[in-house]
Amino acid sequence: MAKRGTGRRGGGAKRPRPRKPKPPAAEMELTVRRLGRHGDGIAETEAGPVYLPGALTGERVAAKVRGTRGELLRVLDPSPDRTRPPCPHFGVCGGCAVQHLDPDAYAAWKRDMVVTAFANRGLEVPVAELVDAHGGGRRRVTLHVRRAGSRVRVGFMRAGSHELLEIEDCPVLAPELAGAFEIAADLAAASAPAARKMDVALTATETGIDADLRGAGEPDASYLMALSDLAERHDLARLSMQGELIVERRRPELVMGDARTTPPAGGFLQATKVGEAALYAAMVVAVADAARAIDLFCGIGPFALRLAEACAVHGIDSDADALAALDAAWRRMAGAKPVTTERRDLFESPIFADDLNEYDAAIFDPPRAGAEAQARELARSDVPVVIGVSCDPGTFARDAEILLQGGYRLESVTPIDQFKYAAHLEMVGVFRKG
Repeated sequence: MAKRGTGRRGGGAKRPRPRKPKPPAAEMELTVRRLGRHGDGIAETEAGPVYLPGALTGERVAAKVRGTRGELLRVLDPSPDRTRPPCPHFGVCGGCAVQHLDPDAYAAWKRDMVVTAFANRGLEVPVAELVDAHGGGRRRVTLHVRRAGSRVRVGFMRAGSHELLEIEDCPVLAPELAGAFEIAADLAAASAPAARKMDVALTATETGIDADLRGAGEPDASYLMALSDLAERHDLARLSMQGELIVERRRPELVMGDARTTPPAGGFLQATKVGEAALYAAMVVAVADAARAIDLFCGIGPFALRLAEACAVHGIDSDADALAALDAAWRRMAGAKPVTTERRDLFESPIFADDLNEYDAAIFDPPRAGAEAQARELARSDVPVVIGVSCDPGTFARDAEILLQGGYRLESVTPIDQFKYAAHLEMVGVFRKG
């Protein structure tokens, strides 16, 4: 059947618009005025700000500039805060933004992210010094794999691109993940020839590495056999494909307070063990007197399981597998207070204020987008203590402002750094009613 006209003159398919040519690059000398929240140096020009990866505040640099982006060519006057990066891939790999920044200046920059986010809303709040929660390194990593025939490349994406940078080790990973790149290469090499782009998610647990392979195609019998052999060779605790179990040699376990939990394959987990503990340490005093607490966006229960040592907890999340892991971990705890769970989308269906009033303390730890709808209900409630946990200063400041307008006061904000050298940051805020 012939297609009907589109209503435009001449009918037929809409012609693509020609792409605008990119402006030519110009070499310029610039002075960096400040360090942005993504780790780029920012210089002001008559045409507007120019963002310069690798440049630091106060430096005079030569750069190749195209539009608002600049490529650092030379540092003409280096900052006293400049230091030698610990990784040879810095500046090329897209994973770390500020390895070249002195530790004290680095800590001040990260803390200032929180101060600035609140200041942008006209709020001055008590922000503590940055807590270094890197510990032994990150316990989870997702490695990208590319195959071309028998050639297998493993690594991270290059800075500012979707091109793979092949590397063999990473200094920010925990020692338990020292063999991560070899494991990813072997798992990918055994896959079907048609599988050219894959991701391998690896988590270091107390009982060994938990691996989840993604994008490797439908496994046949020979591939499953090869994967089982590789799990044995690399002593993996568990191996899955896109969350579907292939082989479990040992139950992967994480320690959370007095509990031991088995996370869902490839599920969310705080980046470092020390970071997870630091987040709870920043809130534990404020919730010490609670008899009943509600944990919103509870995940697998890093806070709920610790709270259950002293009070009853109701955990809510949209992830059924995470809730099942939380429930199973609680049932194995000795002497724990009751923990109940509820599957619910708190973005679409937040807990109402009247229901929140049944609790002595509320914790909310949403994804990067924040919890605006739930924050409005919390603001209307009479819960004595509310704990906000966030990985985004901007949405955290927005949600905090909602609580402040509802009669809460922000007692403290603690920035916690478990993403060393990256622009990411966690924070904990303690709110009290009245």
